[in-house]
Amino acid sequence: MSLQSTKTRRKILGVDHEDTLWSMAYLASTYRNQGRWLEAEELSVQVMQTRETKFEVDHPDTLTSINNLASIYSSQGKWMEAEKLFMQVMETRTTKFGADHPDTLTSINNPAWIYSSQGKWMEAEKLFMQVIETCKTKLRADHPETLFSMSNLALTYRKQGRWKEAEELNLRVMETRKRVLGDKHPDTLTSMNNLALTFWDQGRWQEAERLFVEVTGIYLRQHLGTSIPPRWLARTT
Repeated sequence: MSLQSTKTRRKILGVDHEDTLWSMAYLASTYRNQGRWLEAEELSVQVMQTRETKFEVDHPDTLTSINNLASIYSSQGKWMEAEKLFMQVMETRTTKFGADHPDTLTSINNPAWIYSSQGKWMEAEKLFMQVIETCKTKLRADHPETLFSMSNLALTYRKQGRWKEAEELNLRVMETRKRVLGDKHPDTLTSMNNLALTFWDQGRWQEAERLFVEVTGIYLRQHLGTSIPPRWLARTT
């Protein structure tokens, strides 16, 4: 969405028209992807405040706007600002939809990730475990949301050097995705890569290399129709 089209919609439809607001939100997302944080933040604040005035605070579009602004703060490392907004979305959805609603479960992952990024391991683990257990009960153990939360928890363990727990979770996610989605699905490849990184961080080079080679080979065959050169080898300095 371009700046010119956003300006045109503002002029013709008005600043609080829903088409204008979505146009502004898409433009803010474009700025964010370009690392133009100030512009992204200013637009996202405008969209959020307009929707808070036009709708209720618990309206889905308002919550989306709050979540988008929180993501922009998170991308800049503004953890306190991001945490406050992510928590607002999580608490509002919990009150409105219930603790086991899919939208609520998705929103819990965000403050958990913020905690993990700040090294608040206990807080992050508590929230990730909450999502995982609820997803297993209300959805299923192999549901994408369950596996996504398990993967996030595994990364939290990995950041702490809790290798055994990280490895076990990554292995479970990888094996489940292989069974449900197949060996070549992007989510499966991501899981394989995560497990490889867990091996790499422990200095288990051969196990890490084997997975890296497998992932790279699948990717090359899918996108380039080629295989890994015989002497390909992952190296670090």
